[in-house]
Amino acid sequence: MNDPDGYKISRRDFLTLSALLTGGLALPKLAFSANSNDAVRIGYLPITDASPLLVAHSQGLFEQQGLVTEPPKLFRSWAQIVEAFMAGQVNVVHLLSPMTIWARYGSQFPLKVVAWNHMAGSALTVAPNIHSVKDLGGKKVAVPFWYSIHNVVLQHVLKQNGLKVVTKPTEKLQENEVFLSIMAPADMGPGLANGAISGFIVAEPFNAAAETNGIGKILRFTGDVWKDHACCVVSMHEHDLKERPDWSQKVVNAVVDAQLWLKDHRLEGAKLLSKEGPGKYTPFPSPVLERVLVQNTELQTSYAQSGAIKHANWNESRIDFQPYPFPSYTRLLVQMLKDTQVEGNNAFLSKLDPSFASKDLVDDRFVKAAIARHGGLRAFGLPDKFTRTETVNV
Repeated sequence: MNDPDGYKISRRDFLTLSALLTGGLALPKLAFSANSNDAVRIGYLPITDASPLLVAHSQGLFEQQGLVTEPPKLFRSWAQIVEAFMAGQVNVVHLLSPMTIWARYGSQFPLKVVAWNHMAGSALTVAPNIHSVKDLGGKKVAVPFWYSIHNVVLQHVLKQNGLKVVTKPTEKLQENEVFLSIMAPADMGPGLANGAISGFIVAEPFNAAAETNGIGKILRFTGDVWKDHACCVVSMHEHDLKERPDWSQKVVNAVVDAQLWLKDHRLEGAKLLSKEGPGKYTPFPSPVLERVLVQNTELQTSYAQSGAIKHANWNESRIDFQPYPFPSYTRLLVQMLKDTQVEGNNAFLSKLDPSFASKDLVDDRFVKAAIARHGGLRAFGLPDKFTRTETVNV
């Protein structure tokens, strides 16, 4: 299996990030520029979640808005990207949506969500001898991060199948227990192959890589459990939004333009983002990225037959792109996080009101204006309204 050296996440990373977000580590003094010509400095991890930011850079969409950009900076962990963001080294990043809740309310860090990066784009991949969710009883499954949509959806699926989540090591698991642990996605494929874990849930293209290398199979797509859910979101510092609204608007315009481009240029996007592409944005070969980005009717049919897709009528893409951060998603995410086991202190969640968070965490002024430039959400194949009903069905 290809072993990308990006996107390294470990228990040590989680502890490091916990220290960052609770003030346990000293950071360089935040440096902000009032200059509206300040460069766009993108921080990203090499996963398909980052596609709109990378496409906006590669296609010169920021420059079309009159902005100056630096080459996107690849980080190898969430701890690294958050530290760089908090220190002002990068000013536009994609973060796991639950992580933004933790950062803003668990540590009082003034970030804001300005747009979604994508919808769906994750899956639960298992060993060949696992045929159902209940087969995971007594087994170990890896998650990329406690504050991730992957952990939230997986725990919901396990509970709906009568399984109990265990997050601390134990000598022997009961048949109805599933041990969850943080693992670097680059280690998940090898871990599955050597029997260290029986499954993993993570962003693409790690699932596709496991498939193409014959290491595992997809048991469920997260987008087939939570319809059109977000995973990573575009985050910016509240200071920039307040002090440089014109600059911020142009940044969001470019990201929205990139999402529209991706919807119509999926094959080209896969090649552009691959290790063979001119920007070498990710360490994955083009065929692996094509498996994620390009619609494949034959594959969809096989997933429906295997049960990886149970809601074919949802017409979910493996990954799709639309930028609006629906408030109903944030509300439900906060509610589900309250019932999700995580390591570390999550006491802040008990006091967090979902409706308040959906309004306070997100600043949708810029994305609404950017979408209006294209005639509304219909440009993304959605009803032209900024409300929706969340659908979660295991």
